[in-house]
Amino acid sequence: MSLPTSSHAYGIGLIAVMVGAAMGVSYYQLYFIPELNAKPIIPDKILHPGDITTIIIVPGAENKDQVQNFVPKKIEAQLGVNNLVVWKNTSPDTGHTVTPDAGSEFKDQYSGQFGSPGIIKPGQKYQFLFTQEAVIKYHCDPHPWMRGEIDVVHGALTS
Repeated sequence: MSLPTSSHAYGIGLIAVMVGAAMGVSYYQLYFIPELNAKPIIPDKILHPGDITTIIIVPGAENKDQVQNFVPKKIEAQLGVNNLVVWKNTSPDTGHTVTPDAGSEFKDQYSGQFGSPGIIKPGQKYQFLFTQEAVIKYHCDPHPWMRGEIDVVHGALTS
């Protein structure tokens, strides 16, 4: 009866698998992930618009009977002109949110998900830079009767 002989082929095969796995992981980390997470190239005119659009959350907006809450309620923002939108909470003692309505959820290719990350405290603000055209209807979560709309349109300066 003969004893099994060792083979170098097993060792060489194991090394080849390890090198292949290392190359695959390197490609994934160096090329695939950065490409996947890279922000798109946006013209400077859109990233730094000439004007800012301000929406005031007025004092008493939490009152259901008050007609004015987001002022103005509907705006048109032009890319490259006034596409940086700021919500200022001027209420002395009540927090509010800017939350997209169901069906109006919007994720900007550059700025990410639209909507305040929580409560906008009295005296604070929330801002969002729109870089693509959209129609977004929004409301305040704690006070759903507070409603607004933003129409982001192609601006004259982006041509």
